[in-house]
Amino acid sequence: MKKLLLSLGILFFASQLISQALIINHNHTKINLIPQSAIEAAKSDLHIAYGHTSHGSQLTEGMDGLVGFMNANGYPHNLYAWSNGGANGSLDLHDYAMAGDVGYYPEWMNNTRAYLGLPNQFTGRGTGANADVNVIIWSWCGQVEEKYASGALITEYFNPMQQLETDYFGIKFVYMTGHLDHWDDAMNKAANQAVRDFCSANNKILYDFADIESYNPDMTHFPYSNDDCSYYGASGNYLGNWALEWQNTHQEGVDWFNCGAAHSWPLNANQKAYAAWWLWARLAGWDQSFTSIQKPENQDKWRFFPNPTTNHITIEWQNPVNHVVAEIFDTFGTCVLSEHFDESSKHILRFDQIKNGLYYLKVGDGQSFWSEKLVVQQ
Repeated sequence: MKKLLLSLGILFFASQLISQALIINHNHTKINLIPQSAIEAAKSDLHIAYGHTSHGSQLTEGMDGLVGFMNANGYPHNLYAWSNGGANGSLDLHDYAMAGDVGYYPEWMNNTRAYLGLPNQFTGRGTGANADVNVIIWSWCGQVEEKYASGALITEYFNPMQQLETDYFGIKFVYMTGHLDHWDDAMNKAANQAVRDFCSANNKILYDFADIESYNPDMTHFPYSNDDCSYYGASGNYLGNWALEWQNTHQEGVDWFNCGAAHSWPLNANQKAYAAWWLWARLAGWDQSFTSIQKPENQDKWRFFPNPTTNHITIEWQNPVNHVVAEIFDTFGTCVLSEHFDESSKHILRFDQIKNGLYYLKVGDGQSFWSEKLVVQQ
């Protein structure tokens, strides 16, 4: 029997390995592309423990505000609800589960082990009161560049994380970049890139905190941005604040929602929450296929052709609308084209720079949308 259990443990370990890195960044903030089935799977399967201080609270503050926002915008009631313990079918997420943040070594590692208890040699999870936990995620505060500059990023972050992954092989450990710091820009960029490179090279799971706060929802990149969403020129001159600018030109309650956002603005926490749910869905097994998106009842009023195509499609619709948004996504969930156009009945969408392959076309009028596979063959 012991040999059988050990074999089962080894099989479980093998099933937890990922064949390639899972990187969650600004390309994964389109929450309406995540099918309800993937959200429900995350709520059913995941038991998450999150350790963080103030900056890391942007994820959960955003997730708090997201619940009411999605309820008010026609999504199933409390679809995005979460709680410590997963009451009433909510996502089980223990916020502030481990004290401190990942910048404090060895405290963060010791707190993780204390929280989990001794590892179970068969399940690869903890043996304590939190034996159901199968996801551990830690955030940084402001120490990532200091660890990188001193060489401690390896000894006090990468190596301990890998040891925890080995000891608790039934748990998925999520790595994270630090928040942006314009006032130490070069070192901050180098440190966060080192985390990305390590995760890509070693097939890790990464929530790219810094990358998410470098882009607004329109995918505009701000290469010299700060954690409060202020952005600067290459010479250091202040240019504006992308979050405030976007909020002021878009409708609260429709395009964005108010919520807490430590050190920053609500839109930043909105984006962090969207990406967090993309992460939870992926960890629960979603393959990022968009074919399960529910389509509106009037989907027959829209059509596009040709498909397959070479470099353009014609989109036609019958019902008059004030504004149409057409987006094309690759199979990794990256938006490769986004185009807005005003009321009409036909629009030609051109995409000369898109490579051959399978994509997903999403078209919406602000009230509903539909999504279909699109094949590009040059």
